[in-house]
Amino acid sequence: MEHGSNQPREGSSMFGLAHIESVFQATRADGRAALMPYLTLGYPQRSLEVIEAAVRGGADMLELGMPFSDPLADGPTIQRSTQAALQNGMTIAGCIADVAELRSRGVTLPVFLMGYCNPLLNYGLERFVKDASRAGVDGFIIPDLPLEEAAELAVYCRLYERALVYLVSPNTPEERLKCLAQETGGFLYMVSVTGVTGARQSLADNLGEFAARVRRLTAKPLAVGFGIATPQQAAVVGKLADGVIVGSAIIQVIDAHPGDPERAVEEFVSDLARAVGVG
Repeated sequence: MEHGSNQPREGSSMFGLAHIESVFQATRADGRAALMPYLTLGYPQRSLEVIEAAVRGGADMLELGMPFSDPLADGPTIQRSTQAALQNGMTIAGCIADVAELRSRGVTLPVFLMGYCNPLLNYGLERFVKDASRAGVDGFIIPDLPLEEAAELAVYCRLYERALVYLVSPNTPEERLKCLAQETGGFLYMVSVTGVTGARQSLADNLGEFAARVRRLTAKPLAVGFGIATPQQAAVVGKLADGVIVGSAIIQVIDAHPGDPERAVEEFVSDLARAVGVG
């Protein structure tokens, strides 16, 4: 990636774009997709232990949600988790501190922070990327930040060699899809359905066609999220894409096992990892 005269600042360390690329290369060499669970930072209160359980279960990467009061891309399950996390006192600074704590505990997987624009603007974009990079964050997923308004954040991500991931949906026009595929860092996030996040009983009928259309336009890794609820669905998606993102279904597992969410999440992620690793 070109940086002009700018040099990466403190915080690049072992994490960032090269780290993400190395994991996708490894999973491709294994003939499988990378499994990326989504978990909300701050939910449940012992969320770090639950995240560690997902790692033990076989996650390849982590998408960690930064709670926000108006999460427009998220369905009711993740919205409930983010509201609970806010009530538990989680903040942007707290999310960054949690990633640093995970790194100190030995979690080395690529970590993407997912969140929304307003809290980042309030925190300060450059400060946010700098502090997150120092903590060991590899990239960022900001669903309400369109390409046309992402220039400032993209500059800081390039400076710190972090990924700024863009999302595309089945309704994205081809020319815009090309632009997003060109500009995205780390991978291109394919939203499998038109709508918000949430576990669904079946995958979209046109998912294979959508994946093939995107694949013709870019060689970058493709990861599919929104609506993947079961190991069987994860297995299907894993044959179409380089990454499989599962969120609401994991939050539902946490909700259903308040006494021991760590064990339940580890078992569920292990089931997903086995499914993605088949074939």
